[in-house]
Amino acid sequence: MTEAIKFLEPDAAILARRKEIIDDLAELVPPERLVHEPVELVPFETDGFLAYRRRPLAVVLPETTAQVAAVMKYCHRYGIPVVPRGAGTSLSGGAIPQEDAVVLGLSAMSRILEIDYANRTATVQAGVTNLSISDAVGADGFFYAPDPSSQLACTIGGNIGMNSGGAHCLKYGVTTNNLLGVKLVLVDGTIVELGGKALDAAGYDLLGLVCGSEGQLGIVTEATVRLIAKPEGARPVLFGFDSAEAAGSCVADVIGAGIVPVAIEFMDKPAIEICEAFAHAGYPLDVEALLIVEVEGSEAEMEAMLASIVEIARRHGVRTVRESQSALEAALIWKGRKSAFGATGRIADYICMDGTVPLGQLAYVLRKTSEIVDRYGLRVANVFHAGDGNMHPLILYNINDPEDAARAEAAGMEILKLCVDAGGCLTGEHGVGIEKRDLMRHQYSDLDLAQQMAVRAAFDPAWILNPSKVFPLEGRE
Repeated sequence: MTEAIKFLEPDAAILARRKEIIDDLAELVPPERLVHEPVELVPFETDGFLAYRRRPLAVVLPETTAQVAAVMKYCHRYGIPVVPRGAGTSLSGGAIPQEDAVVLGLSAMSRILEIDYANRTATVQAGVTNLSISDAVGADGFFYAPDPSSQLACTIGGNIGMNSGGAHCLKYGVTTNNLLGVKLVLVDGTIVELGGKALDAAGYDLLGLVCGSEGQLGIVTEATVRLIAKPEGARPVLFGFDSAEAAGSCVADVIGAGIVPVAIEFMDKPAIEICEAFAHAGYPLDVEALLIVEVEGSEAEMEAMLASIVEIARRHGVRTVRESQSALEAALIWKGRKSAFGATGRIADYICMDGTVPLGQLAYVLRKTSEIVDRYGLRVANVFHAGDGNMHPLILYNINDPEDAARAEAAGMEILKLCVDAGGCLTGEHGVGIEKRDLMRHQYSDLDLAQQMAVRAAFDPAWILNPSKVFPLEGRE
């Protein structure tokens, strides 16, 4: 395991008070809500970013906002770091703790509090899984739009922390476009409410500030989200190309023509083979790149949009065009894509990058990504949200080989720098966490970072909320 990423040194005084702190926390929550035995802490040492792990001081699993507030008030009083955690699916190390920190896990806060069809909203606790909202309202013709690949497990609180997206964000936007309000516990235990059921709120856009703040401004315990009526129909179509560059150029031309499908997903040949072996979705295996393009609306709308997309694809030498012919086939197509990360984990360890680039740079960045990974003697499988340029190269390596892990991290850092240099940014939906923290200076000037850190410090002057994340460790006040 590589240790290239540094963590803050644990506070010896806090570690020395561990038993006292645990006893105090036991007064704030029921005993079954407190985890502190070493063997029980192991599952909380890491998240989806498996290259690093730290054992926390203790884990609290509250059931109510009042319990969250009590824990935050106590930790604030004694300067104890707090690391919020949802389902632990973060791919950037956003939920990895440190040794002197209390992990505040919100998975037990898993109730849907209200479905309001008149206002087309749902109010849920932070531990509700993403997909369960759509499941709760699907029979009535509604759904919750953001759909990250981990939506079966990932929680709304984590989605808000990282401003998560998903395959259908091209049309419906990411979490911030579908979030109307939150209940937030501040660092000192104060409970505030931001936004509500209205489409907009007066005053400063504090809700927009909280969404994507990676648990550093407060702990979200409840959220009010937008519900959307299901479309009349939806149809995914497979497009196979002889090269990744041709597929990338096709995506740019589709969007450039003013066509907005509900989703455009990209897979290169390694990703196609991995996903097909797992899902048996009928992906073509004789192509170098695959696009999954989904359109929705009435039959006439879908036919017209598809005709335009097929015409553009033919200009880029498309080899395969296959429309789904049934609901089962459509579900299989999406099963393959949604299972990409898990299917890849069956054959190798991997680091998943999350850079975003302008669509006109897709072909160039794909080519350079392959060159970077080849130079390090590694393999890569590309599967990503092509419609908004959110790239997810999966760099395959052996986590038990420190040299291999170090090469994978170095290659990943080069790819993220490439995305920024091509006019993009470090993250599209996974967040900065610890993974990209030390690259923030590549995207932002010292003045930019100082302004961002000043905002963060206004909410948490002592930097006890998720303290090792997002910002470079040097230069903090």
